[in-house]
Amino acid sequence: MILHNRINKEILKQQLRESQEERVTLSFYRYLNLSDVQGYRDQLYADFYLLGVLGRIYVAQEGINGQISVPKENFTAFKDYIDASETLCGIRLNIAVEYNGKSFFKLKIQIRKKIVADGLDDKTFDVTKRGKHLTAKEFNTLTDDPKTVIVDMRNHYESEVGHFENAILPDVDTFRESLPIVEDMISGSKDKNIVMYCTGGIRCEKASAYYKHKGFKNVFQLDGGIIEYSRQVSEEGLDNKFIGKNFVFDERLGERISNEIISQCHQCGKPADNHTNCKNDGCHLLFIQCEECAKKYEGCCTPECQEVIHLPEEEQKKLRTHKNLGRQVFKKGRSENLIYKANRTKPERYVAADSEK
Repeated sequence: MILHNRINKEILKQQLRESQEERVTLSFYRYLNLSDVQGYRDQLYADFYLLGVLGRIYVAQEGINGQISVPKENFTAFKDYIDASETLCGIRLNIAVEYNGKSFFKLKIQIRKKIVADGLDDKTFDVTKRGKHLTAKEFNTLTDDPKTVIVDMRNHYESEVGHFENAILPDVDTFRESLPIVEDMISGSKDKNIVMYCTGGIRCEKASAYYKHKGFKNVFQLDGGIIEYSRQVSEEGLDNKFIGKNFVFDERLGERISNEIISQCHQCGKPADNHTNCKNDGCHLLFIQCEECAKKYEGCCTPECQEVIHLPEEEQKKLRTHKNLGRQVFKKGRSENLIYKANRTKPERYVAADSEK
């Protein structure tokens, strides 16, 4: 059996768009010690392929991290597989708040040095000695305490469109960049409750272990992250302290948690929180774009990129050849061509007229 996809991605995307198959979108992670990473990866690919799983999974010696979709008709078989697995039994499956099954078009399992890049080279650091997990109800109670500091362990482009009330929002591009910056920001709060959160829990689990390792005593993390928090709030009728949209790392690029829109279009400044990648294949810059600008610029970040997408494909390829743009997709809204930026310190709060919730 071939243990990787060999079909053109455009064909796969078209097949997925035309498919009527219902799929469940979810994420999961676990920190553990894997001795045979390659063998584990190959067996996982073979098993998940037979179950019709699509998505992106990272495997490393320190554990596994996945964002996937599963055919609804195979979901029970998938859960049975998880329950029978020595390494995955009991793992939390974070079901997406919003999903239509079109999030992923192929199965991709990659071996990484770490499942979350942290830039650390400290042999004494034990990632399994994490902070205390909090349910949504416990999170709400603890964050009402004035002796609690709430820290968003995500990147700037994530917290820009949504975050918890009164949270510290580090202006960072990567998780590895956030660790020392956050440590400095909370250095005077060692006697306070430090509560961290992220999308699904994987980053703040490592971060909570790291800050305990650095001497912080009262360290907590939101169990299951924003995704699980939203589910518990909805099911238990709790007060929702998250404002805006939760950025997700699949083709949706976001799922709405509350009606508020707290960010603005990077091109015109109107209230907006829809991320998009520039349609110019030689750019692919991630930025926030309102519906009006999406039509005006045809999904591009600049008029220059808009001109490029109307060129013949061969000309576009020539423009991209041997041109190093520094992987603009990772700049995440930092381009100088984007005129408007959200006020990240005291964001204005807008209510979406066409909100889905």
